[in-house]
Amino acid sequence: MFSLLLFCMSLAVAVAAAIPIFVFAAQIFLAIRTGEPSLHALRRPSLAVIVPAHDEEQGIASTLRSIAAQLEDRDRVVVVADNCSDRTAEIAAAAGAEVTSRHDPARRGKGFALDHGLEFVVRTGAPEVVVIVDADCQVGPGALARLATLAVATGRPVQSAYLMTPSRSGHLSPIRNLAWFTKNYVRPLGWSRLGLPTQLTGSGMAFPTPLLQSVKLATDEIVEDLTLGLKLALRGSAPLFCPDAVVTSQFPDDAGAEKSQRTRWEHGYLHSIVTHAPRLVYESIRQRSLTLLGMTLDLIVPPLSLLMLVTIISVMLGALALLGAGAVMPFAVSSAVAAVFALAVLTLWSRFGRDLCSVEELLKVPFYVFAKIPLYLKFISDRQRAWVRTDRDPK
Repeated sequence: MFSLLLFCMSLAVAVAAAIPIFVFAAQIFLAIRTGEPSLHALRRPSLAVIVPAHDEEQGIASTLRSIAAQLEDRDRVVVVADNCSDRTAEIAAAAGAEVTSRHDPARRGKGFALDHGLEFVVRTGAPEVVVIVDADCQVGPGALARLATLAVATGRPVQSAYLMTPSRSGHLSPIRNLAWFTKNYVRPLGWSRLGLPTQLTGSGMAFPTPLLQSVKLATDEIVEDLTLGLKLALRGSAPLFCPDAVVTSQFPDDAGAEKSQRTRWEHGYLHSIVTHAPRLVYESIRQRSLTLLGMTLDLIVPPLSLLMLVTIISVMLGALALLGAGAVMPFAVSSAVAAVFALAVLTLWSRFGRDLCSVEELLKVPFYVFAKIPLYLKFISDRQRAWVRTDRDPK
């Protein structure tokens, strides 16, 4: 009886791990291809950039300068000073932005700020496209035009390549840099080769204005951008990826702030898998939609460290089934899946990661994975539910 139970459990884990690992591997291998469609012949629409900001006096002027350099006469930039206790509104106004302030301590979070900002923009003269840029970001040259042009041409949301400036704070930071680049650039690039959608990742997002008006923004979700993209996908407007539009930010230098940010992102993402994946699977079958199926498959790929942890557990269970029950199949399946995953990671590093992570640093991946086990255990016992501003202020 024990042998049968061990066989079934180890095989089930191996098969369950295979699905996200094969999706991950496919995205990596597809991303190696080159060539993007040209947008030069398409019309550049009018746009408004909404910048939600909560106590961002330290960096908002720099963000606004990167935006202002790309605006045309009919464009606007609107800063939502949301529950601020510093000089964010004053600095934004001095930088030439329109400023609208919001004071509601009981309703905190980016979703409420965006809802307020959109209402202000529409009431005072709606553009064709709304672009959302976080207050701690730099908008790369030409990014706004590329995002807005693709959004109005397709009638769908468009996500930029939202990247982090490589950080060297901490001995595991190169692995963190590579993981972020993989999640926000390599994987969506691979999926876009098949014409499949991407997730909304937070900053550098463009929407046709009527489309953004059609959804509820005022929520306290801690990964409101991801949820917004899933809602729009279910309505037939799945987000597109625009790799040539780059928006950058930086990880917090403070270890505590970085840990808080990582916990919020990963707990929110895992919660989204649990809550949204079943409906996406159902709707992709009901609607016979490859787009929704692609969105679902992309969503169920967990963070890279958790994916590696699942792979390790799968191989260990397979080995236990082989040694304890003489069952070859679970070990064979888990080993094959692990080999595919290893090949994908090596391909990822060889093609995209050499400048982010050296060979010696890549060998530290197991330490990075095991260091995050408490974070995943905390998701089970005490999941983070509230939005918390990431502290990037110098100490």
